[in-house]
Amino acid sequence: MTETILTEITLQALREAFQDAGFRVEELNDPVANLPYLRSATGGMPFDVRPGNRSAIGTDRYVDVGLITVFQVQGELPLEIVNRWNATRRFGRVQISPPFLALHLDISVAGGVTHRFLRTQLELWDHLIQQLISYLRDELQKLPAAGSAVSADQNATPEMIRSSFELPADA
Repeated sequence: MTETILTEITLQALREAFQDAGFRVEELNDPVANLPYLRSATGGMPFDVRPGNRSAIGTDRYVDVGLITVFQVQGELPLEIVNRWNATRRFGRVQISPPFLALHLDISVAGGVTHRFLRTQLELWDHLIQQLISYLRDELQKLPAAGSAVSADQNATPEMIRSSFELPADA
């Protein structure tokens, strides 16, 4: 039996895909853009699923979506840390725009993808967020104490970076 090929996706289909992958998902509406989007979390880290380009078929159908999580930077985050992440990771990219650091991953269904591909992208996203949290903790603890706002305590959550909600202590 041949698997169905997706060439467009709705927020409802995305919600179901996330739920099938074990995520809790809620639908929200952006009051500025007046567009619906999804919010979920992994390991206590919230992220948004923002629709991208609309399909030619309908206004509620999209050919791509962006997954994004945002951290608030307190103090100064050296650009070398951001650049090293981007140089050593192929998929998700981080961008700093003080006072925020954003991790972003685009998922495109243009040209056709399977449900398995979509599920793999969701799993990749989950891994990227967990890797970024660990990466930031490791890199921030390497910074000289005088030049940063990072706690020297190995078990402490870095003071320099917090998610827009809260950086999980146990992630």
